[in-house]
Amino acid sequence: MSKAVQNIPDHLVYEMVEDRPIYYKGYMKHLEGELQLAEIMGSSKIQALIIAELIFLLRSYLGKEYYIFTNEIGLKFSKKSWRAADIAIIKKNRVEEIDNKYLSVPPDLVIEIDTKAELSQIENPLGYYHEKTDELIAFGVKQVVWIFTDTKKVMVANPDQKWSIYSWADEVSFMGDFKLKVEDLLV
Repeated sequence: MSKAVQNIPDHLVYEMVEDRPIYYKGYMKHLEGELQLAEIMGSSKIQALIIAELIFLLRSYLGKEYYIFTNEIGLKFSKKSWRAADIAIIKKNRVEEIDNKYLSVPPDLVIEIDTKAELSQIENPLGYYHEKTDELIAFGVKQVVWIFTDTKKVMVANPDQKWSIYSWADEVSFMGDFKLKVEDLLV
């Protein structure tokens, strides 16, 4: 690890993969004084709206049997590996207690809207999405959904099934028979 990497503050680490940090997108501009911390950690208006609308709809659909965690909840795979999730849904009876620790049991569903990870320093930036999805599924997540705002696409991954790509105009199934079109969230 280079000296420059060793001097990057821990609060700029977005995720940790087997003791390898993945930093927030724009962390170098923050270190150079060009961006405030909130500018690299915050969500865009479209990301925030999609998350808010999804939470409202999912809460109405799921009732009180599930927790709907948001705000980049930490998912702890092991001591040196953890990922963040925009939305993580899990049955309440699977969570031992509500405390200030990361979730250490796999959620039923993880929904990601884009990423806050700095991909320019990752050898294969597209591989980041695949690697994170594979890790979430290996952890035990039953469904992983990526919503991409630039391309207006949705990727759905379920264990032992082909991953599917949809447009925002397509109806997508979440958690069984919950269906929606992402474009409908924006009206």
